[in-house]
Amino acid sequence: MTERTASAGAAAGSGELPGAGGEGGRVMSLGDGWENDDEGGRRPEDGAGKGIVVAFGQNLKTLRVRAGLDREEFGRRIGYSASTVASYEQGRRIPTARTIDKADEVVGADGLLSVWKEEVEKAQYPVFFQGMAALEKEAMELLSYDTLVVKGLLQTEDYMRALLGMRRPFLDQETIEQRVAARLTRQQIFDRWPAPFLSFVLDESVLRRPYGGKDVLRRQLEHILLIGQKRNVEIQVMLVECEDNPGVNGPFTVVTRKDGKQFVYAEADGIGSLKTDPEQAAFAHARYGIIRSQALAPRVSLELIEGVLRSL
Repeated sequence: MTERTASAGAAAGSGELPGAGGEGGRVMSLGDGWENDDEGGRRPEDGAGKGIVVAFGQNLKTLRVRAGLDREEFGRRIGYSASTVASYEQGRRIPTARTIDKADEVVGADGLLSVWKEEVEKAQYPVFFQGMAALEKEAMELLSYDTLVVKGLLQTEDYMRALLGMRRPFLDQETIEQRVAARLTRQQIFDRWPAPFLSFVLDESVLRRPYGGKDVLRRQLEHILLIGQKRNVEIQVMLVECEDNPGVNGPFTVVTRKDGKQFVYAEADGIGSLKTDPEQAAFAHARYGIIRSQALAPRVSLELIEGVLRSL
């Protein structure tokens, strides 16, 4: 059973993912590929999301004017230009949760702006990805296998920009900036406490593709090595010479929520789906376990990455 984006949006809004314990084979949503190079940015990605962002912007403007601040002065106090403030007020760009809290403080809104944070944050993602974005924030365990590019959660800004810059048709610069900001927001998972267990298996070829040039790849590998030092993170490499690999169907991510329910996010040919069927999730979890056993151990993997880095 495949549910369209309206169902996915409703699930994200309620905090529950349909089908977690019910119908077999259920797929939460479909849409453009997310991890590879097209993550939704800091602009509303659908009609409902745009309505929320426009309403927030109107409230922001009303409270700013009531506080007697022009855009330039208000922008200076929250750390942005007057043109960026205008984009927020007109619903063309989405501020971060931290910016919303700062704006609330500057205009003396007493929480009238901060209360919008959750809905505004969801609006930066397409409806089809809102369920996955919510899961990442609730994850107790996240397991990821990637074969084409470095996982979005591990990407540096330069690497993100390189991937987004290769999109066809081309993306305008504002869209690129917004999507980079959205991807960086998701990386707050590394600073969460209690810390979730995060496991990443990367195909060796990913480490050698110089997207954006050797300097970009060098910084990306350095970043992976840094993240790999975290106690709750394991990074492993699947060698290209491996003759048996159960991950031949492509990249996928398994997320386990605090209540023990598991979900699978997968992409194929630019299409992303979030599967909620417990049986499919169990199979994916088991498949990931086999992949981990066939990949290099974490310590050896980091040594291999260091070797690739030295060769650049």
